[in-house]
Amino acid sequence: MNRRTFAGASLAALLAGTGTLHAADETPRKGGTLVVNLEPEPSSFLFNSNTAGILAAQVVEGLVEYDENFKPIPALAESWEQSPDGKTITFHLRRDVTWHDGKPFTSADVNYTVLEVTKKVNPRAGTAYRAVEAVDTPDPHTAIFRLSEPSPAIWAVLSNAEAPILPRHLYEGTPPLSNPWNTKLVGTGPFVFKEWVRGDYVLVERNPKYWRKDRPYVDRIRFRTIPDPGARAAALETGEVHYAPFSAVPPSDVERLRRLPNLVVETRGYGTFVPAFFFEFNLDRPQFRDKRVRAAFAHAIDRQALADRVWYGLAKPATGPIPSTHAELYTADVTQYAFDPRKAEALLDEAGFPRDADGIRLRVNHYTMPYGDLFKRAGEFLRESLKQVGVDLQLVNLDLAPFLRQVYGERNFDTYSTYYNSSADPQIGVLRRYWSKTILKGVAWSNGPGYSNPEADRIIEASFTEIDPAKRRALLVELQKIAQDDLPSINLLELQHFSIVSARVRGLSTVRDGHSKALRDVWLAR
Repeated sequence: MNRRTFAGASLAALLAGTGTLHAADETPRKGGTLVVNLEPEPSSFLFNSNTAGILAAQVVEGLVEYDENFKPIPALAESWEQSPDGKTITFHLRRDVTWHDGKPFTSADVNYTVLEVTKKVNPRAGTAYRAVEAVDTPDPHTAIFRLSEPSPAIWAVLSNAEAPILPRHLYEGTPPLSNPWNTKLVGTGPFVFKEWVRGDYVLVERNPKYWRKDRPYVDRIRFRTIPDPGARAAALETGEVHYAPFSAVPPSDVERLRRLPNLVVETRGYGTFVPAFFFEFNLDRPQFRDKRVRAAFAHAIDRQALADRVWYGLAKPATGPIPSTHAELYTADVTQYAFDPRKAEALLDEAGFPRDADGIRLRVNHYTMPYGDLFKRAGEFLRESLKQVGVDLQLVNLDLAPFLRQVYGERNFDTYSTYYNSSADPQIGVLRRYWSKTILKGVAWSNGPGYSNPEADRIIEASFTEIDPAKRRALLVELQKIAQDDLPSINLLELQHFSIVSARVRGLSTVRDGHSKALRDVWLAR
């Protein structure tokens, strides 16, 4: 955090024990409209993007939240206990909670959400819930998870960010991912959905019957879509937008914005969101079944130059699938693919792809991640890198919904680039890339390449239930070695997200999962 005037207080003194951005001697002010930029615009509230998660966090809630040490604290569940063998978790639910349409929140909602939504169609939390065989509901305020085996990772995915509880009476009997309520979500949270004007804004308003009686502070939140990065930066500079999460401006603008007295550049709040940026192959394509071709692509890409030129240093080269921030599970002792265009060319020659009269060995399409111009620039860097070794990478830039349909629905692609949040535990954000049971047509952010390796599956499934930290580490080190050797995708970078925040904003969470929390504690200074 840089030092400068913050409404008469020092910015260096903003982090309190609650992990929020505020001046120590101020009393929260109620009222007003908080304006938040969301880019790209999500297609619904559920599971399809980071920005969808921010929207959903205002409306729906999880059984627990997490404190500054990422320990679970009460939310929809007031308390809980777990059996010594780890196979039974009993949640005691709040009795004073209603859905926004007035229906009571009960254990039936938990039962339905866990068994029919989280387990079946949630691309991240689903792996941690795979062991949940039943959710008993002995009364409306008790939900008992019955697990076939221990699931250590389940304690990292009980919040609204990963496993929000949905209203059974509005979802039961319909496919959850295509339910019309996904675009006008009904929840139990601090804000009530009001209006969605596509291409412009989403409006949510204070829930007057929220069970936390003194929250939220602001009257409403207007989530604006501003596709042009220059216009986004201008809106922040003028105070038209108060908060822009998830690196909403190009990294090249960060230093300039950091020097402005009315803005703060904040990198805290993303501790559980370490984006691993990678390049994926469609392993159904004949040319990519040959590992030499995949390795050639890897040797053709200068990852340090990608970090420096596109992300201006707000990234670093990845060494494997698990980011280095997961120090207890990470290893760099795996196969590496150093930048070596000559080796790339030799591998393509060996694989039977010589240059033609135009100097081209392969022509393949590449779908860029639909999260703004930054990822288009990354695609252009990749195209130029591969051009040097005779690969014509034809970029396809789509909005979010058609990108998800082409890649995860129809699987109509040669290659694509994206990032996955590694989350609080690699089981949630990393292992789904390599587990054959997450080859799920139509499920966003799953195993896009269609990678299947029985030994990788065995290791992944053993890690799900291994409660000994040393043994679990040994399993995941072996998986990292297999993944880097098989190379179904190229691990490119570990990204550092940042937020741009108006100096008027108070109460913004900066704890590890702050980016995904409801904005109920945020208020606007004059």
